[in-house]
Amino acid sequence: MIKTKVASLVCCLGDIDDPRKASNGTLHDFLEILVIAISAILSDCDTIEDIAEWGRTKEAWLREFLVLRNGVPSGKTFLRIFQALDPKQFEAAFRRWVAGVVGALKGVMAVDGKTVRGSGSGGESAIHMVSAFATEWGLVLGQEKVASKSNEITAIPELIKALYINGLLVSIDAMGCQKSFARQITDQEGDSLLAVKGNQPSLLAAIEAEFMDHDQSEEVDRHRQVHKSHGRIVAQIASVLPAKGVVDLADWPKCKRIGLIDSLRKIGDNESKLERRYYIISRELTAEELAAATRSHWGIENRLHWVLDVTFDEDASTVRKDNAPQNFSLLKKIVLNLLRLDSTDKTKCSLRMKRKKAAWDDNIRAKILGLTPL
Repeated sequence: MIKTKVASLVCCLGDIDDPRKASNGTLHDFLEILVIAISAILSDCDTIEDIAEWGRTKEAWLREFLVLRNGVPSGKTFLRIFQALDPKQFEAAFRRWVAGVVGALKGVMAVDGKTVRGSGSGGESAIHMVSAFATEWGLVLGQEKVASKSNEITAIPELIKALYINGLLVSIDAMGCQKSFARQITDQEGDSLLAVKGNQPSLLAAIEAEFMDHDQSEEVDRHRQVHKSHGRIVAQIASVLPAKGVVDLADWPKCKRIGLIDSLRKIGDNESKLERRYYIISRELTAEELAAATRSHWGIENRLHWVLDVTFDEDASTVRKDNAPQNFSLLKKIVLNLLRLDSTDKTKCSLRMKRKKAAWDDNIRAKILGLTPL
């Protein structure tokens, strides 16, 4: 059940420390700066310059809800704030807000990473963010920056540790097929769906051999499905077998099933080669449930990563210095969640069109944000 979303967002943001030194004097209220930025991004602004210019243009509207003692900040002020803002505090506030508005979740939580390509320049690598995504709701639950000269293996456990995953099926691609991750997920009372590839050669060989031995066996639970969309046909067979005797439970705690997905894609006259993916699962899924869960996992690609690139123009962002890229990425995820949680617009339209409507119509924007006049 969705609870009041925006009042709790402002409350959570209010717990973040102002990164500026009070002794230097501050012209603009810190919380008001965050509210302006979120309002502007909701209103189809994708850059710092856009946010500042939108704020100046919409100052009269903003004054209905904010004091704005010294008007709207400049672009340089917005940038300095996002560079200095503690991303750990910002992320913690975001997680508290999401947890408060969605309550207990069910279904699949997909974990995957995305590089913010425009954030790298001058020899500096672009930042890489790992996100947790509630596939049923289409909501971002949290993000974690991958440390410089590291990879997702270091960020994933930190992200999972900060989230309440009781009852969720946590799906991670092959990089996340780590014994410590499987143990951590079950310790936090979640279930794991981990893709198995060459980084776990002994486990992969054992699973491959088990499915080969049962190739014609009726003991295998199988589910066949064909999806047709936009000229593309995808045929899949999902198969599951008991993990007992195949997977070492000392290494992979509570593993109950091994899974196999065979896929063929045909686009026009072009047919792909057979794609075969293996899984270990700590929940007793049927083959049909495995097929649904793996489809849900890939939702993080087209419902989060693709949306951030196409709808929010994230890869084109040139915000690069200090904490700004990480904080700016989280601002866009806040707005994405607000759009997905919005129940005020009964028409079916794209997220891009929702942002444009919020830009064009002050009432729509206020309703999505839940703002009330002073």
